[in-house]
Amino acid sequence: MTLEFKVTRNEHPLPAAEREAVLEAPVFGAYRTDHQVVCVWEKDKGWVSAEVIPYGPIMMDPAAAVLHYGQEIFEGIKAYRHDDGSIWTFRPYENARRLQASARRMALPELPEELFVESLRQLIAIDGAWVPQPVDEKTLYIRPFEIAAEDFLGVRAAHRAEYRVIASPVGPYFTGGLKPVSIWIALDSARAGKHGTGEAKTGGNYAASLQAQGEGYEQGCSQVMFLDAETGTYIEELGGMNLFFVYKDGHVVTPSLDGTILRGITRKSVVQLIKDRGIEVQERKITLDEMRADLQSGEIAEVFACGTAAVITPVGQFKSRVETIGSADAEPGALTASLREELTGIQYGRVEDRHNWMLRLA
Repeated sequence: MTLEFKVTRNEHPLPAAEREAVLEAPVFGAYRTDHQVVCVWEKDKGWVSAEVIPYGPIMMDPAAAVLHYGQEIFEGIKAYRHDDGSIWTFRPYENARRLQASARRMALPELPEELFVESLRQLIAIDGAWVPQPVDEKTLYIRPFEIAAEDFLGVRAAHRAEYRVIASPVGPYFTGGLKPVSIWIALDSARAGKHGTGEAKTGGNYAASLQAQGEGYEQGCSQVMFLDAETGTYIEELGGMNLFFVYKDGHVVTPSLDGTILRGITRKSVVQLIKDRGIEVQERKITLDEMRADLQSGEIAEVFACGTAAVITPVGQFKSRVETIGSADAEPGALTASLREELTGIQYGRVEDRHNWMLRLA
């Protein structure tokens, strides 16, 4: 399908000097660019309009379905400025397909892949000056999202939806560089259950992680690790990242995707980069008991987490209300550091993009 984007420029954009001050030291999620994308879907007509408009509040009826029944999905993707000034993004069609899968699970309309990618191009075309210079891992974080926008209190799939895109300049998600982080083990709560919405990127899954996340923060942990809801024994994922375990014999293990774990795009890319090196990757179930024993014996030599926001982050320690595993003073592993350097190098255009993952936006 083809929709022509109508563009309405912001008459009062942030002055250039103030924008540059923001880009000098961006805080994750604190500032937004001058514009947003809005596409509207109606049940009997399909996708009917596409616009770029000034950034601002969403005018919404109190009966809007998203406010009552949580019909909402989103994505996270970044725009990278390369050394020659061009602007690129990483594997956007993967994000487009995952948004479609989330839409199917949450009974929302599927946005065509080309419309998703074009929405990124349109926003960058007008707000490209917000993409930071390629230093200190600065990027423009882009947040596409879709909401049920029909004013109706009945419990059914909404007949009107809105897809929007906003963006925020960011620096590193974890400010400690390659310093290993501590992870809180959620023993008393689960992120998602079998046949639930765990594989969808929907706000409720993240809301369900916040209580445990708060407990973790109180214990000095940066993220929370969830176990399976059914038995409470198998490791699933962090609140917003996937986990990898590097064994001393060289092979790597990551929890398998079984419908309760988000299909991370960074995860998929890391698996490929590891295989490119001739290293065995096992996607399988791993229990908390197995992880504990193998960390204590030294069988597991490295642990790292990955995601769009934090890229690849070493993990030094796991903590819960009953135990501490590992050390907060652990050094980042060699494979962890090497993979991080390779992946960020691809994203910033400094390492060969062998798999054609990067797409130029401007």
